[in-house]
Amino acid sequence: MKDIIKIDDLDKLISYTKNEYGKFTYNYKTYYYYTLKNSNITKIALSDDSYIINLRANILSIVFPVVLGTFLIVAFILVAWSTIVVRKIERLKDKIDNIDNSNYNHQIDFYSNDEIKSLAYAIEDMRISLINQEEYRNEMYQNISHDFKTPLAVTKSYIEAVEDGVEDKDNAIKVIKEQTDKLEQKVFSLLYLNKLDYLKDSKIKDIEIVDMKSIVDSEVSKFKYQRKDLEFIVDYDKKSKYYGTVDNWETILDNLLSNFIRYSKSKIKITLKGNKIILYNDGDKIDEKLLDGIFTPFRKGIKGQFGLGLSIVKKTLNLMDYDITINNEKVGVSFIITRSH
Repeated sequence: MKDIIKIDDLDKLISYTKNEYGKFTYNYKTYYYYTLKNSNITKIALSDDSYIINLRANILSIVFPVVLGTFLIVAFILVAWSTIVVRKIERLKDKIDNIDNSNYNHQIDFYSNDEIKSLAYAIEDMRISLINQEEYRNEMYQNISHDFKTPLAVTKSYIEAVEDGVEDKDNAIKVIKEQTDKLEQKVFSLLYLNKLDYLKDSKIKDIEIVDMKSIVDSEVSKFKYQRKDLEFIVDYDKKSKYYGTVDNWETILDNLLSNFIRYSKSKIKITLKGNKIILYNDGDKIDEKLLDGIFTPFRKGIKGQFGLGLSIVKKTLNLMDYDITINNEKVGVSFIITRSH
């Protein structure tokens, strides 16, 4: 004991070791003890702090390299990961910078499924969408030019024919008036469609319950004399309610029935039931390939025709919270108008 603590007074030592185990300070040194009592015998295990110091040194000598190695490995992983991320971002930036360059190789293969790969797919979808929009815009401009060019060309040819004395003046004026009316209608439709685009985020303030039976009857009276060979059938339910404005519903039915009398063979049926409107004609079915884009302005449609009528129908209905779908029946085609909510 004296070799450890250098104390001769046993009672004094015992006074430092009142607990079962612990530590105390003597002569500015720290000592650790453990007591074991058995009958009248008390055994004291005593040690100075050299063991603890050596143990701490040994633990540090083991833990420090492990911690340092772990830190270096984590740092390497972070540097490698950040380098890969930076390269991916640089490739995405280069892709965005060349998004309108058709000669650029836009294919990017990211093998890891992460947010950057999802972003790359989103950018590619956006690029394809921009290409499709550009192609549609070019096609639309060509179709508009063709649609406007035809009545202008006919008008010009009749004016020249009158000037050359090969065409009767009265007949030429009649044809020119017809072509002018057609051109005016096309300009009106184009302006109306632009107006609908402007109003698409607003709500119609004067929307109300309308007398749809009266509107339909008025429209049928307007169109039934244009083709006397067609049978018009109106079936309605008095309990059904329809919302909107009279002007908008007249515009919708005008465009739909103008389309119907062109393609119907013998019958047009309008059903007003269950708050739905179903317009049916017994004409030829619509090619399934045309259905997706049939409401797109100046998209080539049935029998190569293109125009704004169905686009105006779709957008006007959307303004009143209605939607329209087209079904090919066993015989003929149905246009189904339903309230969105």
